[in-house]
Amino acid sequence: MDFNIGKTEVYGLDYAIKASGNPMRTVFDREDLTEKDFKRAVNLGTAKAGEGHDNYLKGIVVEFDITAPLYWWKQAQRYHFFEYVSSQSTMHCLLKFSLSEQCVNETNKEILSILEKLKEEYNLIPDENKEEKNNKWRELVASTPCGFCLGATMVTNYQQLKTMYNQRKYHKLKEWHIFCDWCDKLPKFNELTGCRRD
Repeated sequence: MDFNIGKTEVYGLDYAIKASGNPMRTVFDREDLTEKDFKRAVNLGTAKAGEGHDNYLKGIVVEFDITAPLYWWKQAQRYHFFEYVSSQSTMHCLLKFSLSEQCVNETNKEILSILEKLKEEYNLIPDENKEEKNNKWRELVASTPCGFCLGATMVTNYQQLKTMYNQRKYHKLKEWHIFCDWCDKLPKFNELTGCRRD
């Protein structure tokens, strides 16, 4: 299984660009978007992270489907606004997955063989042997490798993606490079955030 970002929706782009000018408005209205609005939004959005000038980027909301290995999820979960809408569940589906197909290609084949054996052993335990079944289940869950992939629908925004991009664009994991490639394709993302890879 490969790291993959699927269906993506971006909301509030024009609305947030217009809102970037709110601090300087004496009359609060919602007239049509102008070139001046876009230039201001670029200027504010490309400001250094943490200065607060790019706060309007929070108004550009992104929802997307992503499938990633557990080792990637552990890193991604550290970000402040990178929220799960819903995800696949090991608790509900671990026994239903084709375990070898659910892992990245680099996962050690011997580990996959052990995992399949644990799954078989679990399935052979009669349901009335609850304690034994529970112990085998815990062993199976605890032995699931970091290369095991789960899919999720996520929600975030351009400000958080700006942080993620800048912190991970030269990361050792290829998954982060694919993630940054995806960011590069979002509408006006590079222009509004200043994110680039040299």
